[in-house]
Amino acid sequence: MMNFILICLICGLYGVLAKDKDQKGRFSVPILDVKARQLVLEADQTLLLSCRGRWELSWAFPAGLTRDEVQVEDSRCGRTSQQYCSRVTVRRSQSQHTGLFRCRYRHRTQKQAAIYVYVADSQQPFVEPPDMSPGVLYMKEKEPLVIPCRVTHPNITTTLVKFPSPGLSPDQRNIIWSSKKGFTVRTPTFYYIGLFYCQTVAEGVKHKSRIYFVHRPVSNITDVYLNSSGPVQALKGERLVLNCTATAELNTRVNITWDYPGKINNAGFTSKRLLRHQTHMLFYNILTIPKLQRSDRGLYTCRVTSGNQSKQQKVTVTVYDRSFIRLKPRNGSVMVVQAGQKSYRITPKLRAFPAPEVIWLKDGMVAAEQCSRYHMDGNSLIIRDVAEEDAGKYTVLVRIQEHGLYQNLTLTLVVNVSPQIGEKAVSLQDPGSVPRGSRQALHCTSHGVPPPHIEWLWHPCPSKGLPAAPRP
Repeated sequence: MMNFILICLICGLYGVLAKDKDQKGRFSVPILDVKARQLVLEADQTLLLSCRGRWELSWAFPAGLTRDEVQVEDSRCGRTSQQYCSRVTVRRSQSQHTGLFRCRYRHRTQKQAAIYVYVADSQQPFVEPPDMSPGVLYMKEKEPLVIPCRVTHPNITTTLVKFPSPGLSPDQRNIIWSSKKGFTVRTPTFYYIGLFYCQTVAEGVKHKSRIYFVHRPVSNITDVYLNSSGPVQALKGERLVLNCTATAELNTRVNITWDYPGKINNAGFTSKRLLRHQTHMLFYNILTIPKLQRSDRGLYTCRVTSGNQSKQQKVTVTVYDRSFIRLKPRNGSVMVVQAGQKSYRITPKLRAFPAPEVIWLKDGMVAAEQCSRYHMDGNSLIIRDVAEEDAGKYTVLVRIQEHGLYQNLTLTLVVNVSPQIGEKAVSLQDPGSVPRGSRQALHCTSHGVPPPHIEWLWHPCPSKGLPAAPRP
């Protein structure tokens, strides 16, 4: 008897578990009371949809249906009230209500059941009514282009029109028509940039959809540069203006941002400009700091981004408390050079701010006015084809007149000249025989810097055919 009771209990438990498992499998996704995948209503009809599931339910409606136009009733249902039911009512359905109705679990939204509802209206065949402003569609590289002129009945046929060209019919290869999506262009080219609309004929009347502007965004930054090619130096209290310019292909849109020491304190402000040229776009972003402080010194970075592309330029800003001149010799105050050298550069150590005026003097007169071989290169004086007459005193005058700062430095240039003998030989002619004991004068003229030392050597006459050794 006990065994019989135990067997009955096991069988009963198995039956409950099997039923529960069947219920779980049955309601793994919610179930709609309409088995079809699409439903066609006439305008002003009432739409009723019911959904049943194992957990709490929620709905997602077409964009054209507002919450005020729909009524949702939730309840517990099933034999033991273990299930959840939800009922949707839309009274006086309109063409803009056409779209996908989705019933899903509130906490598992990927589990859903859906039905596409058409609300047919011969007076308004397109779901989205014509509008004064065109809709903007972005054509992306290697992605299909969808022109969403959906219709209110599955049997409506339409034509795609590019203004002002004639219409394009779907070929089901590259141009595909769907009443639920509109026109899909699988591999759009540059031809599909511009204004498009769809049109159809209902009861002998031609209808047009909303106009769509197809735009192809481009993310190709050609170059980024600043108005300063090198480090920027400025005085405390001065105004700093940095201009970041980006060049890009037509149809490109860029975002320009700045990173700089005073950004956290809003020390500066930016202004933007956009110029369109025939072959490219120019984007300007100007950073201005009205009054520089010592805390504004540091690295300034302009970042330009467009899509996945990014470029940047950097510049270092130095802020000085006051103007200054620091001038001293580079390698002592006396310089030595060899005559005949192709060029010689006189460069002192000079640091100054703001940029000073520099004048070079030679022996008290402006160097560049004395000789065409003298010319300035930056703060240096260059002497071409160095000659003996280039020796002398060179003075560099440095001044920042607007700040009343003046300083000068005098350097001495010594030009070494290789010794040369004026006469090609001590005697051009053989003096011949001279009386023994007579007095003879021989002349040797030489020149050089420093002055050369002259030494005489005597070559006695050879005897017995042997060369004579020179004697001092």
